[in-house]
Amino acid sequence: MLESTYYPDYSTAPIQHQFNPYSDNGGSVVAIAGDDFVIIGADTRLSAGFSIYTREQNKLFQLSNTTVLGCSGCWCDTLTLTRILKSRMQMYQQEHNKTMSTVACAQMLSTMLYYKRFFPYYISNVLVGLDNEGKGCVYSYDPVGHCEKTTYRAGGSAGALLQPLLDNQIGQKNMENVKPTAVTQERALNVIKDVFISAAERDIYTGDSILINIITKEGIKEERFELRKD
Repeated sequence: MLESTYYPDYSTAPIQHQFNPYSDNGGSVVAIAGDDFVIIGADTRLSAGFSIYTREQNKLFQLSNTTVLGCSGCWCDTLTLTRILKSRMQMYQQEHNKTMSTVACAQMLSTMLYYKRFFPYYISNVLVGLDNEGKGCVYSYDPVGHCEKTTYRAGGSAGALLQPLLDNQIGQKNMENVKPTAVTQERALNVIKDVFISAAERDIYTGDSILINIITKEGIKEERFELRKD
């Protein structure tokens, strides 16, 4: 008697489909605040994996004369978030006949991110500006809207590399026989350039050049600083 061979019917087996809605397009953002100013810089490289889409992408979004938002990460999420944020600020302007303050804008951004907590924006956000007293302030966020107010912050693909440098040079953490001094605008600008030069050596998603916004009571001044392009 011949033994029968069993062949499973793979046509009825469950098929797993995978869908990844996120794409990390890299980039880094650094911000340093002083007594009457705040400086934010972001690199201009937009990439995915080992492919560079453009070397000239601005990742700083001016929300008002005293508020700037720096974004890095998924670029499509960045465009969606900033479009909605600007629309809400315009609605506030038309309803109250005044520009939304940096503090209020920071709270609104936190609420918007928390609203999307079940399908969060894949972005590293750093919002900077002048507060109601004219002092510089930096707000950093996690993907679900937790907000922290600081005087310096690094975020993005090279954030883990840049933050320790800021802790040492600006925060002067765990340093003995060092007297804390106020950060001047010139020093803050030089530190931002130095940390980006360091990041470009170690992070392939950060490079090409930096766009820098210097925010004071006179307005927003823009600068550009070239980095390595390989």
